[in-house]
Amino acid sequence: MKKYLWGLRSLALGAVTAGIALAGLPATSSAALISGGACDNSTLSQPFATYGDTNEYKLVSGGDFEGSLSGWTLSGGASITATKLADGTTGSVLNLPAGAKAVSPAMCVSGGYPAARMVARTLGTAASAGMMFYVSPAGSSTVSGGLPVLATPSWAASAPVSVAPGSTAAEMVQFTLVSGAKAATDQVYNLYVDPRMH
Repeated sequence: MKKYLWGLRSLALGAVTAGIALAGLPATSSAALISGGACDNSTLSQPFATYGDTNEYKLVSGGDFEGSLSGWTLSGGASITATKLADGTTGSVLNLPAGAKAVSPAMCVSGGYPAARMVARTLGTAASAGMMFYVSPAGSSTVSGGLPVLATPSWAASAPVSVAPGSTAAEMVQFTLVSGAKAATDQVYNLYVDPRMH
């Protein structure tokens, strides 16, 4: 009987030890990303302060369009090009000729991440046409219910675009930008999401 009880104690101690060890491992599933740090403790900045918006934002992965665009999918002639930015420096921007599309990597949003904003302009003869911004579940191949991003011929911060899901629950989503202007090219950089409307 004592051997049996000792065996159970050893088994229980082993299970507790294994549980503690597993708790220290990084989470990798989508559910773990949602409940973990993907929507929290992000590095925040004020990229639109020069436009009078002092809210703090989180950069969408690759949303400055400098360096690696890992996870982005570009089609229809979408590309990265170097040009003069709003502050007069030269940098990379997402270039979207008519009909071009860019899809972001997946990121976590929740009711606390209500809006996205970017710096954009439209070059050509159809400046008022702008582009469309879509939010869809991560991995989705279809988009619907997009919102217009109206851009001027000069660089300007877009109006905030809603990205919050229909509930307060966190979701993994992707963003799609589509240029709809027939005689124009849309350009974008600094695609950010505003967590908690700081």
